[in-house]
Amino acid sequence: MIEVTRLNGTQILVNADLIELVEETPDTVITFTTGRKIIVKESRQQIKSLVKSYKREIMETGFEAENEN
Repeated sequence: MIEVTRLNGTQILVNADLIELVEETPDTVITFTTGRKIIVKESRQQIKSLVKSYKREIMETGFEAENEN
């Protein structure tokens, strides 16, 4: 999950695995595989960085758990 900020300032967690599309129109719109869309304050590049960090964290956690056994 990544944390993003709605235009009203509310922070929410979204499932990064369900993100289908991120576009700036000029507001940043995240479209999910479910068809739902949300507008957030973060830029497209910030969303990309958040998703990459999230995926990296998941991979590292899995790698560490695998090496403990």
